[in-house]
Amino acid sequence: MKTILVAEDNDSNYILMTYILKRFYQYKRAKNGQEAVDMANEGGIDLILMDIKMPVMDGLQATSKIKESHPELPIVALTANAFDSDRQLALKAGCDDFLSKPVSSEKCLAMIAKYLGE
Repeated sequence: MKTILVAEDNDSNYILMTYILKRFYQYKRAKNGQEAVDMANEGGIDLILMDIKMPVMDGLQATSKIKESHPELPIVALTANAFDSDRQLALKAGCDDFLSKPVSSEKCLAMIAKYLGE
């Protein structure tokens, strides 16, 4: 079973993601961008759902750091900021794609399947 890293500091948003993922994937949580970088470097992650606004290190900085050492690891930005400028910033930082919150389970699972070839 593939493992998804959910980088999300908000407990209710994380719980929603676990409901979406639990039937199809294993998942881990990073509560800030630095934890996401550390966990990506440990390995065993197949895809990252990256919140943009997080403490310690934001999702854009974390994405840039992760992509330096793991360019093949898919990262999907997950943010409440749905403006096109936010999407452009996420893609410029290295995110492979972008989902805006609140996310539907269908859109989220389709996005994951797109990158994990399922």
